[in-house]
Amino acid sequence: MPRAATLSEPMLDLMPLHGTSAMKAAFGDVRAGFALLPLAMSLGWLDIKLRYRGSMLGPFWLTISTAVMVGALGLLYAELFHMNLSRYLPFLSLSLVLWAYMSATINEAPMIFTQSAGLMHAMRMPVTMHVLRAIIRNTLVLLHNIVVIAVVFTLYHVWPRHLWVLAPVLLLWLFDSMAVATLLGLLGARFRDTPPIVASLMQIFFFVTPVIWQPDLIYAGRQYLLLDPFYPIIEILRGPLLGESLRPSIWYAALAHSAVLWGIALVVFARFRARIAYWV
Repeated sequence: MPRAATLSEPMLDLMPLHGTSAMKAAFGDVRAGFALLPLAMSLGWLDIKLRYRGSMLGPFWLTISTAVMVGALGLLYAELFHMNLSRYLPFLSLSLVLWAYMSATINEAPMIFTQSAGLMHAMRMPVTMHVLRAIIRNTLVLLHNIVVIAVVFTLYHVWPRHLWVLAPVLLLWLFDSMAVATLLGLLGARFRDTPPIVASLMQIFFFVTPVIWQPDLIYAGRQYLLLDPFYPIIEILRGPLLGESLRPSIWYAALAHSAVLWGIALVVFARFRARIAYWV
């Protein structure tokens, strides 16, 4: 066979990527994943339909359970801590709905790639597409629970302020969700003990983070709340929706936590992205 014909044949390069080549491949995977966003949206919607197949109310059962929890905890803690119900109930409803999204995203993250093992083995797809699928699935549940917030805000005449910040905040939530889902998905694919560890940590952070209690209850040492990675990211969305002004330190803390999370996730993703299919 002529040498020219041999050189024109396609070749499969199995050499591992390092340094800038691995980083370029990681960014290429992210771009390819967003190019398949319609597919991720369809799969996320299909996950919701299959999860509640045969149910009359479907995901609205989560809305009902959230409404019951808001009502029960709101009346109880408002009485225990002698708080104004008209101020505490909107805070609690918004906090629980936002925490439900964060908790579901983080608790499901270690199983993102293991649950998609069949699809990953069947065809070659960007890893980012599976992450987007999980985020879209939990976002759809979040949209159902927004009904609870709307009802409570209407009853107590709470009107959001500083709505101009919602666009960058929601974008920050999206990228943080992608970073934490990718990082924990990689860890969960490699170490199968990751899901129970993450679930235990989320239970601890639920009580440590101002979700069912207001930050104003802490008089001394309130600045240490900024070390909690969940408090700043929740507060930059919760504050404007409750019509409150935020201290600049909360924004700085949220951006700092996000930068650290993105940096770790990007390095780990670039280093081990090609091994996911062999781990699951």
